[in-house]
Amino acid sequence: MRQKFFIDTHKAATAPIVVGLMAWGNAWDNPTAWLYLALHGTYGVLWVWKSRVFADKKWEAPCSLAYGLVIWSGLTLYWIAPWWIVSADVRVAAPYAAGCVALYIVGVFLHFVSDMQKYMALRLRPETLVTEGLWARLRNPNYLGELCIYLGFSLLARHWAPLLALALFIGAVWIPNMLKKDRSLSRYPEFAEYRARSWMFLPLIW
Repeated sequence: MRQKFFIDTHKAATAPIVVGLMAWGNAWDNPTAWLYLALHGTYGVLWVWKSRVFADKKWEAPCSLAYGLVIWSGLTLYWIAPWWIVSADVRVAAPYAAGCVALYIVGVFLHFVSDMQKYMALRLRPETLVTEGLWARLRNPNYLGELCIYLGFSLLARHWAPLLALALFIGAVWIPNMLKKDRSLSRYPEFAEYRARSWMFLPLIW
């Protein structure tokens, strides 16, 4: 089995899980719960679609059933936010909700456009360093996009727990993956110059 099987099935399960939580909490009149469903639910569908059309090779790696279940269980931390929204009947003000939606839209653009750019660049010019477009000044625009996407979800809950779960993923998965990629890309002679003029993850910060 491949890692993507467990990741994709979890993403696909998000919308049904959120609907189930809404049914459990009788939250049909909660606009924040509906907004969360719209955002995270569509992201799950888009992820699975992307996985089929221009998949990221790192998730093609084989894994055991036990490790796959660890992946699936870990991703379930992202469902803390909808559980809290439903159980605590969280209802955010319209301007706040609009900010979360705007953050989500920016994230979707960065994540999916940068992944498509990398996918096409490597198909047309295999074994070359991608340093143009969204990758010109940022070595991980896809991860910045995911940060914006998940912040949009997490902030809707108005609680620290979803933010802590996101921070755990950033520290335990995202940053190690970014560092590993930098080490891999160092085989290219031009990488030193590219690294010197680009940020790892957060523009103007790191």
